[in-house]
Amino acid sequence: LQVVESGGGLVQAGESLRLSCTVSGLEFNKYGMGWFRQAPGKEREITSSINWSGTSTYYTDSVKGRFTISKDNAKSTLYLEMNRLKPEDTAMYYCAASKFPYSGVSHSPSGPSYFGQGTQVTVSS
Repeated sequence: LQVVESGGGLVQAGESLRLSCTVSGLEFNKYGMGWFRQAPGKEREITSSINWSGTSTYYTDSVKGRFTISKDNAKSTLYLEMNRLKPEDTAMYYCAASKFPYSGVSHSPSGPSYFGQGTQVTVSS
């Protein structure tokens, strides 16, 4: 199984980025997915998640109204559209796939999930 993130980069405050996560080795349409982030010196934390059917989403308070999570089952790809980025959004962003079908992804960084290697997002002020 492979989880591969892409789309990170260096942007200025107020700009946008779209992160992508491709997953191979599981039936993507049957699994909940999410995005975690880890800032320097801080613990990894859930940013956003989407259930296996795409009908339910979660956003941490600090990104509500600015970030949008979505999944394209035909492409086995998860997205995170990030708008109006702020310097405090600077972090390594990790994609997570639930290890259990027909469920949401755990919001714990030590939960039963497959993680990718991460993609760096840096927002300058």
